[in-house]
Amino acid sequence: MPDPARTQPSPPPGTPLPDGLSRVALWTASAHAREFGRSAPYVRDPWAADFVRAAGLTGGPPGDGPLQRLLPDWAVVRTRFYDEFLVGAARAGCRQVVLLGAGLDTRAFRLDWPTGTHVFEVEDPALLAFKEHVLDWAAPSCGRRTTVGADPAGSWGAELLAAGLDPRRPTAWLSETYLYHLPPRTVESVVRTMTELSAPGSVFGAECVNADASSSSFVAPFLDALSATGISWRWQLADPRGWWAQQGWDAEVADLFTLPYVVQRLAPYLPLLSEAAAKCVFLTTGTLNER
Repeated sequence: MPDPARTQPSPPPGTPLPDGLSRVALWTASAHAREFGRSAPYVRDPWAADFVRAAGLTGGPPGDGPLQRLLPDWAVVRTRFYDEFLVGAARAGCRQVVLLGAGLDTRAFRLDWPTGTHVFEVEDPALLAFKEHVLDWAAPSCGRRTTVGADPAGSWGAELLAAGLDPRRPTAWLSETYLYHLPPRTVESVVRTMTELSAPGSVFGAECVNADASSSSFVAPFLDALSATGISWRWQLADPRGWWAQQGWDAEVADLFTLPYVVQRLAPYLPLLSEAAAKCVFLTTGTLNER
C-alpha cells in the first residue's frame, strides 16, 4: 500500500529536475539502467531507465579521461557494496534505514529487506516529486517507506523525527555520494545530526574522496571538468578512520580488491589503475562508538 507519509505532489510530464546534484543522481541512474540490461546484473534497478527517459538525459559525466570511462562501472560496484551493507545491517537489527541525499535511490523497492524494515529518504522536495512521478505508486519491498522533503545539507533532524524515526532504536544510515559534494563544515553538521539521532548499535555507510589522490593525473582532469559544470568534490579526507572517530564512529575502509565482483567488473581498467588511482575514493562503513 502507498505510504501516507509520501505527501510530495507529482509533477506533470516534462517538469525538469532541480539543477545541481540531480545530475549526479541521473548519472548513477544511467549506469544502473545499462547494468540492468546485462544477463547477470550486479544491480537490478528496473526504474533507472524510466528516470533517465523522464529527465531527457543525454550524455554522462563531463570529460573523456580514464576516470570518466570507469565511472559507470564504479557506480555499479559501489551500489552493490552498499546494497549488501544495508541489507546486512537490517538483518542484524537496524530496522530503521535512512538514505541521506537519497537522490533517485530505489533500494526501498528493489532489495530483499527483512520484515519490519522502515526506509526513510531525505531529499530535496523537488527531486522527490520527480521521483514519485516516475515510480507511479510502485509498492516498496520494505515494510514501510517514508520520504522526508528537506534539504539534506540543512536542518532535517526535526522533519525526520516527525516522519517517524525513533532515536531510541538503532539506525543504518547511508549517504552514498552526497557528502563529498558539500563543504567540510556542512558535512560536520550533517554527521553531527546523524550522530545525535543514533542509538547504540547504529551503523553508517558513506563514500569519501581520498584527499591524497585528488591531485593525481588520474583524478584531477575529471575534477576540473566536473567543476566547470558547477559540481565539485569538496569534502576530501586523507584519514577517514581518524575523521569518523572524531565524530563518534568506529569506521572501516573496504579493501575493494578482496571483493570478487569488484575485481571482475574493474578488471578491464586495471592497466589504468596505479595504486593512487585505485584508492582515489574510500568506501567507508562504521558503527557508533559506545557513549
